[in-house]
Parts: sequence; C-alpha cells; structure tokens
Amino acid sequence: MGWIRERAASRARGAGTPKCVATSRTDAGDSAVGDVSIRLQRLSEIDAPEERASFLPALARFAALRTDSDPRLAQFFSADAATYIARAPGRLDVMGGIADYSGALVLQLPLARSTFAIVQRQTADKCEIASLRGGRWHFFSVELAPLVDGVLRDRSALRDWFARSSDDRWAAYIVGVVQFCLQRAADARRSPLPGLRILIESDVPEGKGISSSAALEVATMTAVSAAFGVNMTAPEIAAACQLVENEAVGAPCGIMDQMTSACGQRERLLRLRCQPGTIEGQLVIPHGYRFYGIDSGLRHAVTGADYGTVRTAAFMGYRIIAETVGLPAPYHDEHTLIEDPIWNGYLTNIPEAEFAVRFEQLLPETMSGADFLARYHGITDTVTRVDRTKQYPVRRATAHPVREQARVERFVQALGELSTNADAALELGHLMYASHESYSSVGLGSVGTDRLVALIADAGRERGVFGAKITGGGSGGTVAVLGTDAAELVVREIAARYSAESGLPVDVFVESGPGAEGTGVLLIEGTARDAD
Repeated sequence: MGWIRERAASRARGAGTPKCVATSRTDAGDSAVGDVSIRLQRLSEIDAPEERASFLPALARFAALRTDSDPRLAQFFSADAATYIARAPGRLDVMGGIADYSGALVLQLPLARSTFAIVQRQTADKCEIASLRGGRWHFFSVELAPLVDGVLRDRSALRDWFARSSDDRWAAYIVGVVQFCLQRAADARRSPLPGLRILIESDVPEGKGISSSAALEVATMTAVSAAFGVNMTAPEIAAACQLVENEAVGAPCGIMDQMTSACGQRERLLRLRCQPGTIEGQLVIPHGYRFYGIDSGLRHAVTGADYGTVRTAAFMGYRIIAETVGLPAPYHDEHTLIEDPIWNGYLTNIPEAEFAVRFEQLLPETMSGADFLARYHGITDTVTRVDRTKQYPVRRATAHPVREQARVERFVQALGELSTNADAALELGHLMYASHESYSSVGLGSVGTDRLVALIADAGRERGVFGAKITGGGSGGTVAVLGTDAAELVVREIAARYSAESGLPVDVFVESGPGAEGTGVLLIEGTARDAD
C-alpha cells in the first residue's frame, strides 16, 4: 500500500520514473542483488555451462529463422544488425501470495521455465513483434512516434487503445515496455525514432499462476533497455515492469512477480518485503527438500474479477482502520492519501494480535461499495477503484494479509530449522495448508486447486510430501507443494490422478532457474548469426 501511496505522491510532484527501493541482505557467499546494471556479454565471454545453456533455445530459434517457410519470420531479423537476447523465468509463489500488495514478506522461487526476448534495432520508425503463442505465431506492429509524444504517450491512453482490440491485448505487455524504455532513451527525440523488431518465445504457460506476464515483461525490458542503452538495475527493471502492467495493461498486480523474475536465484527462495520492494535475502532450500508446482488446468488471471474484488476490499479495510485510529486522510483525485506514521501505509505492519483485539470485529463482514464511498470517499490503491454496485468481503480480505504475514515469518524460521529438525517439515506444511484455507475464505479458491491440496494431504509425510497451497492470485492456476527430492514421482502420480479425475491437462514444475539478472543480456554482433 505504501508503494501505491508513494507512486501517487510522486506523480503529484511531477516525478517521471517509478520509485524503487531495493536493498539486499543475502546468505553468506552470495553476491548482492540489484546494485549494478544488468550486464551485457557475448557468448564467448560466458564461462558457466549452465548460463550458456540458458540461451541455447533462443540461439536455436534465432539461427533457424532465416530458413523458416514463413517469409515474415525468415526476413524478420537482419544479419547485419546487433542482436540482444534476454531471458526471464516464471515463478512459484511458495508463501505470501496476494498479500504482496499489502506490504507482506513473500517467498518466491524462480522456475526453469522462461521467456526469451530477441531484439534488434531497425531504421523504420515502428515496433514489429512476433510472438509464438499457443503453437502459432502472432504478429503485431505499431508506429513509435505516438508512443513518445503523440496520442499514446500516456500509459492510460495506451491501455485504452489496446482495450478496444482484445485479440491484440497480449502485445500491450511488450509495447508498454517499449514505450517506457523509448521515453528514457538518449535518442528518443531524434527523427526518425529508432525502431525495434522483437521476437518472443516462451515455455512459461499462460494463465497457470506462475507469472507468464512478469516473465514476458522482464525479458522484454531487459533486452530493450540494453538495445536502447538505458542502464537499469534488476530491481529497477522489476519496478518498471510492474508500472507497465498496472498502468499500460490495466492489471492490478503487486511487485513480487516481476522482482522474482528479475532478481531470483536458482534453487533459492527470494525473500522480498513488498514495502515497496526490498530484497532481504535469498534463502537456501535445505538439502533433500524441494518445492514443486502442479498446474490445476484451471486458468488464472490477475485481471479477473475475484482478485480485483479481494484486493479492493483489503484497501477498504485499511482505510477503515486508519479512520478508527484517527489518521489524517485527505481526499484527492478520486483516491485517499493517508498520512500513516504508525504502519507506514501497510496492513501487514499491523501485528496479528493487535489486529485481532483492536480491529477485526470493527470491520464489516461485507460492505457495499456505495456505503463505503459515502462514508470514506476512497482508498489508497491507485490501480483499483471501489465499485458502488459491488459487495466486498472487507473483514476477511483485510485479515488475510495480516495473518499471512505472521505465517510467512514463522515459515522462514521453520525453514531455517529444517536441516537439523525433520519435524519442521510438518510445521511448514501446516503453514501452507493454512494459507490455502485463507485464500478460500476470501473467495480465491477453486475446486481444482482444493482437490490437488487434498490429494497432497492424503499422501502425507509417509510419501514425502508435507504441505500445499494455491499460489499467486488464486482462483485456479498452480498449487505449490513441499516435498522431499525423492517425492517427484509421488507428485507426478498425484498430478496424473487429478488429471484423470478432472479431465483437465496438467503440468508439473520441478526445476528452478536464475532470474534475468543472473544471465544478463547476450549480445550477438552483426554477421555473427552462426557463431557458437
């Protein structure tokens, strides 16, 4: 909430870039995250075999394009232009989830599944995009001048423009990133503007709750910023991508997805405090254990009505609590700005015990938007609005992030005990189950994810699995599972059983991978298409 409030205040002061606070407190032996710009390197300069392997799918696609039977692809890139390639992973939300927009501590695992962005500059004043989605290529083109100083120069105008063409809405994530970088590029004011060609390929499935949109944004932002010479650190890239998704796409996401995709480390949990985006460390997963993901086959979308309703209800609860303790709340520009020296604008800074004693029963179980607006005028969230015609689950939506914060803090402690106390796995599992139940209590559960969690609970410790929960924005998508390394076959067996029962195709996510910062940007200089 403080991130939203700070952004609103920055706009009032005329600031042109998103504010991002990102520090890092890593485990011993780790390098700091986010203190330098994303590195640019040639393939010959990459020594680590795993890092070289990360780019192989993109290099194979790039090499095969010129012999493609579709002339649009065969002629898409020039052999003479420099090429910039970046990759960014999806993520598994282990704990924290939707509490990120309330300032929670979240624990996120970057996955091996990733999105590639291959970028070249071109002389034509336009951005041309080719994206492989659902097994077929989609193409989009837009002139750049309107994005810089024309009718589409504001992100809200770009959002409304894409909203009029649902078939092309996928391109808003990419064009919003291009607009952000181009408006900050050194040659953005020359004529003609420097154009781009962008090819996207991904094995991060869409609508599965593992942040395909964040992977797309971060990969694109990383490659495009390099092509334009815009120096950005990984946390700055994450904050800019969240801004694009909130304002150019119109999806009210928090910061954790983009930060994990940009800054995560292989086989470690990103410990991120979303106030607004402070990296507190990279947590080692104890030897012998891992986190799995099982796709429920039910599509998830942050733009869905349930997520937006619950998010808005949490901000309504915070507004009511602020009024209860007498915090000043002037009404400004359709939203309320709260001066909050007690909790700094974040629900998750309210201790769980204090919330239960002082505030929980004061909050209405449900409240209509009309009643709320008549008394409190507005909320501090600038990416959602209170709908007069809706009923909101205020009490439960407000309680969820407060209690999730307490669960995550205990989860961190228990994870640290796991290497010396095997019983800690049971407590970790109970915390995951409690988080799952809390999602359901606010209306963000689903039949499919409930069934998967039940199957994990039935298998239990005897088969090497200890807990499970719905992830991300809920309402379908993926379930996170804690198990032993040896339990992979058990997890796959449970996924197969669920698929047979439901008739839905499922996927299992096992491997972790680095964030975009870990692999950087690969530069292929002109005429070097066949290199390596």
